[in-house]
Order: sequence, then structure tokens, then C-alpha cells
Amino acid sequence: MERDLYAAFSPLDHRYYLANQKLFDSLAEYLSENGLIKAQLRVEAAVTKGLAKREICPAAVADEVEKACRAVSPSEVYEEEATTRHNIRALVNCIQRRVSPEARPFVHFSVTSMDIVDSANALRFMEATNKVLLPLCLEFLETLISLARREKATLQMGRTHGQHAVPVTFGFAVAEYVSRFGQRVEKIKAAANNLRGKIAGAVGAYNALALFLPDPEVFAEEVLAELGLKPSPSATQIVEPEYFTDYFHALISTFGVLANLADDFRNLQRTELAEIGEEFAPGQVGSSTMPHKRNPWNFEHVKSMWKAIVPRMFTVYLDQVSEHQRDLTNSASSRFNPEIVVALAAAVARLNRVLKRLVVHEEQMRKNFMLTQESVIAEPLYILLAFHGHPDAHEAVRKMTLRAEAKGISLRQLLNQKEEVAELTAYLDKFSPAQWAVLNHPDQYLGIAVRKTELLCAEGERILRSMRGSTPAE
Repeated sequence: MERDLYAAFSPLDHRYYLANQKLFDSLAEYLSENGLIKAQLRVEAAVTKGLAKREICPAAVADEVEKACRAVSPSEVYEEEATTRHNIRALVNCIQRRVSPEARPFVHFSVTSMDIVDSANALRFMEATNKVLLPLCLEFLETLISLARREKATLQMGRTHGQHAVPVTFGFAVAEYVSRFGQRVEKIKAAANNLRGKIAGAVGAYNALALFLPDPEVFAEEVLAELGLKPSPSATQIVEPEYFTDYFHALISTFGVLANLADDFRNLQRTELAEIGEEFAPGQVGSSTMPHKRNPWNFEHVKSMWKAIVPRMFTVYLDQVSEHQRDLTNSASSRFNPEIVVALAAAVARLNRVLKRLVVHEEQMRKNFMLTQESVIAEPLYILLAFHGHPDAHEAVRKMTLRAEAKGISLRQLLNQKEEVAELTAYLDKFSPAQWAVLNHPDQYLGIAVRKTELLCAEGERILRSMRGSTPAE
């Protein structure tokens, strides 16, 4: 029976799936219910393989169990669960039906449900991150680096508190996100690859395994190594929740960087700023009633999605608490965790697509700069006066700005009226030609914005090389 997408409850399953089917299908391999059960079956097969290596069961049994695990379907497990009312027991029953009587005792032998559940979750989230999310993030990091480099010398007025401050370049503004996003991506990779599994039994003390193995901890390492995982050092019936807490924090804090970028870029598209713009498709509509509208909807979407996802972190923190060796209070809540990965991946893909086609209105940026360019020199003037010995330079310049405003002239014009700045002559005479050049050309008061942009982009490229395992070009 073909699934009706529009009968689904979550917008991730219909609206946003349809917006990027390729991405969602690649994530579904790991994060869907199919992916969950597939991962659990892989853990069950690895346990039996480990038993065979220790000669607790014949190698043929391990092969038989592995073949059965590849054949079990999620629908089969769900049908069985209707009877067992226990998901892992249902999984085990489905495997046992497909193997010989000689093999059945070694299916799920000496392990508990949470050995399978926690190890499978670590496996699927690690693989979804490394195979889908991180490559997507690295592609977006490349896009950010390219944009920052392209616009590294594009003059833009810096803004603090929503007000004009001193000039930067647009590339410098983008380079902030190169740095922040790059650092977060490294955290995601580290946290994903540190997710842990467990093969430690009902309360984590290896009670069952210790009946027939002198080194059950080594056995657990062997089984988990088959899956590319490390064992939890102090699991009870469950893996310590901090591994996933750190992982989801890395994801959601990365989402926060994207939300910040989206908010900045949305605001730069305001009519009165108009410094950048989203590419507008030929048939695209900005408003149902105002045909002239071109809304920054993609950036607004990312911020909106972030608002839906960031509260999930609170639930992750709540799931750190489990009574004694384990309770079930995280069972339902943790089933929603894959949506965090999916939503983040969708946001990264959307921003990557939009930024590749971002329109930068360089002339409008300069025009906006010129609105307050005369005020910009207040800071270098005050700094230079202080450098040359004025005992209260900030106050002196503040009063000058007020006098200039009262006269209806610029600060530079006031500075050129000798009678108005007579008390400053002794200090102004010490200014070098280069220092006067900054005061006469406010658009050159850029500090090391261009150089800093290149430095941050170079660090971003280092992250790309490191994450992709490549070496710098000769």
C-alpha cells in the first residue's frame, strides 16, 4: 500500500520531505523506523558473531543469524510486537523464526534489550551524521568561505544595537559565520564519533556474560568494534546519557548559528537596507495580495525551524535522569530525537542553496554607509587625540559631535573650522598624514577586516581538509 504523505502528522514527513526528497531519503536510511530496526538487527547479528569468535556457538550459527537479520522486516517486527507488547522481544522472535533450532538459543544470548537499543541508536546516529549530515555541513562551509572571500573588500557599515557603528566589509561579516559554523561542525563530528554502545546485560554488571566468560568487558569491546563503536565505561542497564546530551547540544548549538545568520541576512533585506537579496524565481510569488513583494522567506524559514527545534534540548536534558539502573521515562521522548538531525540537515541544505545564489547589492551597501560616514570618524579622532596625549579625548569628541549637530554640519567640517577646535590644535598638529587620511576617508577605516576575513577563511579550509582527511595542496 503506497503511503499517503499528506496523511502524516509531522511537517517533516510531508511538507519538508517533498521540498528535498533526496536528502530526506538519505537520512531515512538511518533515522526512520526502518533504520532503527535495521540497526537493532545489526547489533543482534554482531553479538552472535562475537559468540562464535569465542567458540560459544559454531560459526555456522553466526552466519545463519546474520542472514536472518538481513531478512527481517520492520513490518514483521511490528506485527509481532502487537502480541509481545515488547519491541525487542518481538525483534528476537522474528529472528528466531528464521533460524534452525540449533541456532535459536544464541539469538539475543546473554544480552538485554537496552544493549540492543542503545547500541543501535549510537550506530545509526553516528552513521547518519558521518554519511549525510557532515558532508552537507562541509559543503555549506565551502559556500560560506566562497562568499566571504568574494565579498572580503565590499564596504559595509557595521551595526551594533541596530545602529550604524564603524565600517566593516560584507566578507568580514560572513567570515564570522565561517568561524562559528566551522567550530560547531568539529564539535558535531567529535560528539557523533564518541557515541557509545553497551553489551553489559540487564543492569550493566555483565551478570549473564560472566557466567561463561572471564573477560566480559573485552567481549563487549569486540562486539561493538564490529559496529565501529566503543563501549560505555560505566553503563547500567543504559548507556550514560551524557554522550547523547553532548551530541544533541552540538547539533542544536549549530542550529543556533544558522538561526543567527538567517536573522542577519533577513534583516539586510529590509526595504530600508536592501543590501542583499534572495534570488527570485520567475514564477515565485511573494504575497497572496501584494504582487510586488519579495520576501526573505528562506531565511525566515530557517529561524522558524530553529524555534521549533531548540526547545527539544530541554527534553534531552530531562532524559539524563533515570531511576537507579534504568526507568522508561525516556522511551517515548527519545523517539522524537531523529527530528533534530533531520531539521538541522534540512536547514543547512536550504541555506546552502540560497547562499549559492545570494545577490549582494554593493552600491546599496555603500549608499547606506554614506548616510553616517561623517560620524564614523568620531572613534578614530578620539583614539588619536588620546594617543597624542589629550587627557579627556572621549569627552572632547563627544562635545564636538554635539556642536556639529547643533550647527547642522559634519564632524569633519567642524574639525576644519580652526576657531571651533582651537583647544585641540596642540594635539591635532601631532597627527601624521596617514592618520589624517583615515579621518578624511572614513571608508578606509576598516582595521584588518580584509585580512581577518582571509585568516578565518583559511581556518575554515583547514577544517574542511581535516574533516575530509585531505592534505593541503602543494
